[in-house]
Amino acid sequence: MKKSAFKVFLRIFLILLGCFIAAMGFNLFLIPAHLLTGGISGISMIVYYLTRLPVGTQNLVYNLPILYLAYRIFGKRYFMDTIIGTVAFSLILDATAFVIDWRVCADPILNAVFGGVLSGIGFGLVFRANGNTGGLDVLGAIIKKFYSVDLGTAVAVLNFVIVLASAFMFELEEALLSFAGIYVTAELTNRVVAGFNREKSIVIISPKSSEICDEIMSGIHRGVTYINGRGGMSGASCDVLFTVVRLTQVAQVKAIVNHYDPQAFMIVSDTSEVSGRGFTMECESYEEACKKWSHNI
Repeated sequence: MKKSAFKVFLRIFLILLGCFIAAMGFNLFLIPAHLLTGGISGISMIVYYLTRLPVGTQNLVYNLPILYLAYRIFGKRYFMDTIIGTVAFSLILDATAFVIDWRVCADPILNAVFGGVLSGIGFGLVFRANGNTGGLDVLGAIIKKFYSVDLGTAVAVLNFVIVLASAFMFELEEALLSFAGIYVTAELTNRVVAGFNREKSIVIISPKSSEICDEIMSGIHRGVTYINGRGGMSGASCDVLFTVVRLTQVAQVKAIVNHYDPQAFMIVSDTSEVSGRGFTMECESYEEACKKWSHNI
């Protein structure tokens, strides 16, 4: 019970922290520079520039019909995840609106970049906690459900229409910088959701697979999986090695493979969100594993 309660607390804390960071990106950089972001908040910012109505209040009001659709179409659980982030983000936006007058940066390019960075980190934390802040993400999910349109494509098109409208209402330079800020936000959001600690997955094909496998396990203490393979041209059977290592261990694996078989075929790929023994769980040493295998035999 305590562990479950802690997970709920941590999840809500991450959502609130993410909403705060994103709101600071808006109020410290984007709004003072007269820039936009995507989604419903972008529409709220356009209206703010024209009428000075609070962005957060507008964002909450505009999201009310979307919240209703989320409840009717996706159910109570999705609705709760959406309303927490939407209400928190809207309230924090207005609560921190006083920092707009600080004018911490005069360069519009820096405002677009740093506004995008803070917004991306904030929204990434919200999404990483399985929350969301409503808006076009929900509309995109609805469009995908009924019309089989890719979620990213639907949201991108809707964002493009919003920023394009601003180009006609305001200056073209501001619209272009808004596109740059939206791009930075999207990249940072994806990076935070995927995780900054990226590992490398490695595939090795070599006649010396047994020696390479033993050396990787004993030398850098990483598990290795054998995959049965067959040469497409020769038709001969071969062992394919698969392992996941940290970025700092890639050079060691390359050195081991090159030592035993300089002509080995090796693929190194980016990977993320690796979990399990050796990454999110304690990994036993190679010597301990050997003792266990010997005992089983």
